[in-house]
Amino acid sequence: MSINKNTKLTFFLPDFESELKIPFIKEGVSAGFPSPAADFMETNIDLNKELSENPLATFYIKVKGNSMIDAGINDKDVLVVDRSLEPQNNKIAICFIDGEFTVKRILIEKESLYLVPENPNYPPIKITEENELIIWGIVTYVIKKV
Repeated sequence: MSINKNTKLTFFLPDFESELKIPFIKEGVSAGFPSPAADFMETNIDLNKELSENPLATFYIKVKGNSMIDAGINDKDVLVVDRSLEPQNNKIAICFIDGEFTVKRILIEKESLYLVPENPNYPPIKITEENELIIWGIVTYVIKKV
């Protein structure tokens, strides 16, 4: 069974030694009335550290494909993945199935396990004893260009 030959994931490790400091406004930004945000630019943020609860178990993956668009995961988005988190029902995971990587939602139903896309154009994958499945990690954040 082929997952989708057009779907490829590119893996990256976070650089926790980076000296790049980006200004961070921790008070947030108003989605209602404007606020003078520039007055609060006193802190810096390191996104590698901010997005990694378990740095040694965290990696990034660039998505290619559109099987997860209804979950807000689009082609070229970067996923932050934590390998230390336990796979659970309804979580989005990076899976290695039958020699191919894919990103899908985990669905546990009675005695069955499914990898479910978030796009009606793709069928769910029912996991059977014949499949080789490794859950590589759980997606914790999606980074996208707007």
